[in-house]
Amino acid sequence: MSGTEKTKAHVEQAKGKAKESVGRAVGNERMTAEGRTDQAKGNARQAKEDIKDTLRH
Repeated sequence: MSGTEKTKAHVEQAKGKAKESVGRAVGNERMTAEGRTDQAKGNARQAKEDIKDTLRH
């Protein structure tokens, strides 16, 4: 996995977790949903890079 893509995936996942937590704390369902979406994007980015790494080796 490329270092920058790995970092982007982790940042996106962390941002999503934080946004989801804040959304739950303040009772904002939209923010909670956006947080889950950000986490899913990070997971997808990481999965894509894992597949690319597998195919390279």
